[in-house]
Amino acid sequence: MSGQSVLIVTGMSGAGKSTVLKTLEDLGWEVVDNLPLPLLGRVLGAPADGEEQPRPLALGLGSTTRDFDPDRVIARVTELRKREDVSIGTLFLDCAGSELGRRYAETRRRHPLADDRPAADGIAQERELLAPLREWANRLIDTTTLSAHELAGQVRQLFAGGDSDAPVLSVMSFGFARGLPRSADLVFDMRFLRNPHWDAALRAGTGLDPDVAAYVVADPAYEEAVGRIEALIALLLPRYRAEGKSYVTVAIGCTGGRHRSVHVADRIAGFLRGRGFSPTVLHRDLRAAPQDSLEDRPVDGDRSV
Repeated sequence: MSGQSVLIVTGMSGAGKSTVLKTLEDLGWEVVDNLPLPLLGRVLGAPADGEEQPRPLALGLGSTTRDFDPDRVIARVTELRKREDVSIGTLFLDCAGSELGRRYAETRRRHPLADDRPAADGIAQERELLAPLREWANRLIDTTTLSAHELAGQVRQLFAGGDSDAPVLSVMSFGFARGLPRSADLVFDMRFLRNPHWDAALRAGTGLDPDVAAYVVADPAYEEAVGRIEALIALLLPRYRAEGKSYVTVAIGCTGGRHRSVHVADRIAGFLRGRGFSPTVLHRDLRAAPQDSLEDRPVDGDRSV
């Protein structure tokens, strides 16, 4: 009998823990929310009647869990990882404070740590409380810009199955003007390529459009540069796997996150699929409106193209 897979799901209240647990349940996982940590050992390794081995288990923990203590969580999970019949990972859900405040205001819910105070006070207190878990977790998803549907899609792609020994691989496009993705392991900057934003006929399009992609590909530096990036990623991924890294996120950036990075991220994901990997692709800023004020200036003579 192979070992049981366990995922600890934790993070900021309002960041999407319920969505993640519901999605994992739909994928066939056993799901328990707010189980007191001392009881964890009792539910591991025991298959249900008629099952040859236990189903993967998702355990939701957070500031509302009885006797919750991040240091105790870390110590307990570290102890359980010594068991040969259990494989445990930790997923931390983060979100910007301003977005969490907006979500609480829209739903008129009270923050669990600020029953009689503004939600912002509870968010700040919880962020400080959870800091050790955030630093320790081997997977982080920032849900600031994600809808519940998009978050569920990421979870399905990440945890629907596959080679359990291989790192969970994500390829993300993003715009530097809107901030670096917090979960990135490898970041590649595409701002050296010609910017389709400065072509009026291409500005409203995205890197998924054939005419925009053709414009990016036509840059003289494109093929050699992107080819070398692909070769580097192909070199590093087996090394990450050998070191036991559970998750790898490759982030491809340009200024606004709508043209160059989107096309290159899609190309790199296709290259990796051809090498036997199964990357999740996320275009973080694809739906953002094009804005001249965010874009890098065109090189001399390039504004007319």
